[in-house]
Amino acid sequence: MASPDLDLSAAAWRKSSHSNGDGGNCLEVAEAHPGIVPVRDSKCPHGPVLIVNAAAWAPFVEAVKMP
Repeated sequence: MASPDLDLSAAAWRKSSHSNGDGGNCLEVAEAHPGIVPVRDSKCPHGPVLIVNAAAWAPFVEAVKMP
């Protein structure tokens, strides 16, 4: 969950490139936050945000990539 001190109100969110546009299961990430990767459900933009350590994000993305 996001830290109460982290203001993401002006964050630039980017939807997954695997989004098919029909409301499927999509993630969005906020860019320009050094050291962290804020992640949210694109279908619930005002819902909770998961904060992932940037060093853990790259291995996670590699592990879940579709062949």
